[in-house]
Formats: sequence, structure tokens, C-alpha cells
Amino acid sequence: MKQIIITILLCATALVGLRLATKPAEKAPQTVREAIEGRRSIRQYEEREVEREKLQQIAECGVLAPSAMNRQEWELRIVGSKAWIDRCTAAFVEQVKGTPLGDHLLTADFKNMFRNAPAVIFVAAKPSTYAGVNVGLLGENMMLAAYELGLGTCCLGSPVGFLNSEAGSQFLASLGFSEGYVLQYALAVGYPAEQPEAKPRDMSKIVFVE
Repeated sequence: MKQIIITILLCATALVGLRLATKPAEKAPQTVREAIEGRRSIRQYEEREVEREKLQQIAECGVLAPSAMNRQEWELRIVGSKAWIDRCTAAFVEQVKGTPLGDHLLTADFKNMFRNAPAVIFVAAKPSTYAGVNVGLLGENMMLAAYELGLGTCCLGSPVGFLNSEAGSQFLASLGFSEGYVLQYALAVGYPAEQPEAKPRDMSKIVFVE
């Protein structure tokens, strides 16, 4: 009996050791540079919801961005409702079908007007000299945060024109932005279903002035 117990203990120890040896190494934390180089604009997404907690984290990272005089004159609205996205998309399709924009977007794989993403973050700002800079900084923070969480993003301008039109006004109103705030862009968010290659960047644009 004693020999059997010893054999069992030895086998158990060997199995634990094997598990530890074969356990995949944890991924090292990304540097900021790695996140910047790895991020891509994603235009194909998996059909799965994005967790609210992750959307909250992304938005908070956006609000941590710098802004002129630290006025933070921006507002964010997060939409993860498929019903809202589908209703907005149906109205959008009615407006753009038969137009060059519609011909470009309404392809066989079209599901919604936000590059088929399951979640969207809308960003509005008070018009000012530095509004564009402010929301640009906020947006880059959010895109990098999303990438770190395993999510893809795409900054979209075409939904802005629709939401600011008569056909889209009810959807813009439902976002509840404060008076005086103007919609700047929509950020599509979802789990990526593609891994696009990086496009070339022209580093000759960087010049030191002596």
C-alpha cells in the first residue's frame, strides 16, 4: 500500500510539472510604441457584443487626453444597442441608396453603417479654435486603449453628415448631447475579423530645424 501511495504522489508531481512546463508564457505588457505600431483601422468585425466594462475603459482613456486649457469641452455617447444601430442604418440606407456613397458602402457584406461594428462611440465638442485638436487627442487615446484590450476601431466621418441631416436628426437627438455641442466623428468598436497590413508611412515628413 505504501508503495502505491508513493507511486501516485510521484505521478501527480510529474503531471503538475508537465502542466507548468507547457503553460504558455504570459504576454509581456505592450509599450506605447508597440501599441502605436500595431494599431490598425478595422473595417471587418466579429458578430459579438463588446463588454460594457471595456467600452467604459476605452471612453475613460479618451477623457484622460489633454485638452486646451484643460476645458474638456467634449462629450461622449456610447451605443452598444443593436436595435438602435439597425434603426439608424435603415434610415441611412434609404438616404444614400442610388448615390455614389451608397454604391461605395452598400456592398454584399454590408450590415450596418458603422463598418458593421457592434458598438459605436460618438464624440461631440463645443466649436472652438482647438476643438479639432482636442477631439483628435481624445480619439487616439481611445483607439490605442481599444487595441490594448484586443478590440479594433475605425474612426468614421460619413455617419456625421447623415446624423446632421433631417433624416438622421432623430438619432442625433437621441444621443442627448448638450446644447452647443457638435458631433465630430463616430468611432466603430468591435472584435476584429481581419488583420490588415500596415500602410506605408512617409518618415521624410520629419525634419529637424537647426
